[in-house]
Amino acid sequence: MIDKSDITLAHERIRKHIRRTPTIDVDASAFGNQGLWNFKLEMMQHSGSFKARGAFNNLLSRDVPAAGIVAASGGNHGAAVAYAARKLGIPANIFVPEISSPVKIERIKSYCAEIHIGGATYVDALEASEEFIERTGALSVHAYNSAETLAGQGTLALEWQQQVPDLDTIVVAVGGGGLIGGMAAWYRDDIKIIAVEPETSCCLHAARGAGQPVDVEVGGIAADSLGARSIGALAYDIAESFVDQSLVVSNEAIACAQNSLWENLRIATEPGGAAAFAAVLDGVYRPSADERIGILVCGGNTVGVNLI
Repeated sequence: MIDKSDITLAHERIRKHIRRTPTIDVDASAFGNQGLWNFKLEMMQHSGSFKARGAFNNLLSRDVPAAGIVAASGGNHGAAVAYAARKLGIPANIFVPEISSPVKIERIKSYCAEIHIGGATYVDALEASEEFIERTGALSVHAYNSAETLAGQGTLALEWQQQVPDLDTIVVAVGGGGLIGGMAAWYRDDIKIIAVEPETSCCLHAARGAGQPVDVEVGGIAADSLGARSIGALAYDIAESFVDQSLVVSNEAIACAQNSLWENLRIATEPGGAAAFAAVLDGVYRPSADERIGILVCGGNTVGVNLI
């Protein structure tokens, strides 16, 4: 299990290569609620999501062979790895499924990576990437189930705690678990940690119900960023120790949150990036009147908002 020392070292390693993304305090009355909410705007990170943190930590802490690196992704991880690889002069091959949004595919291409599109889901892209690694000897950069990835994503929590040290609770979207695993490894028992997933792609919620990682069906409007078939083993162990609640939200609630962020704050985020806020806006998570909550907006690779 990674700890704060791993995350601190990762931050020292990558801080010259990432943005210290801003936070904003928002009066919840604008959304018909009470209290003061803090939003961490990680959709402003390089490549459009938090994934750049884990990508840089992988590439700067591991030996990269001449064959370069390989990543399988729904889109955001691929874009982050491609961005980091271009900055560091490393050849990259990115495998994405057919459900990846055109916006994310074009972003990967803009970073000059070799992109391979095929298969219905992330799992199909992962299998294709593993076959490529066997043939070429390239280095795999896993989207969520590696210590280097978790430690890199955990730097977001380190940064957020420095910026807003008085939070009682953070609300975080979950895909394969790299983000929630890294953030929970940093905060541990310091604050309450709420995990949020779409009800149509909820591998952490299912794993906690079953007592172990299990396969789930993947679908819905956030499947290209939160659509992992099963939770990563590393993240699951951390979540079992430090995540207080695992909640699910509907696709409609995610779309409503996405639109509300735009209409009220002019924050443009992809569906997965709005999932954490959906739990608060829809009342799936109800903070107490004096609870100081932080809401992570984790990705912004979109051309607009989704209306259902």
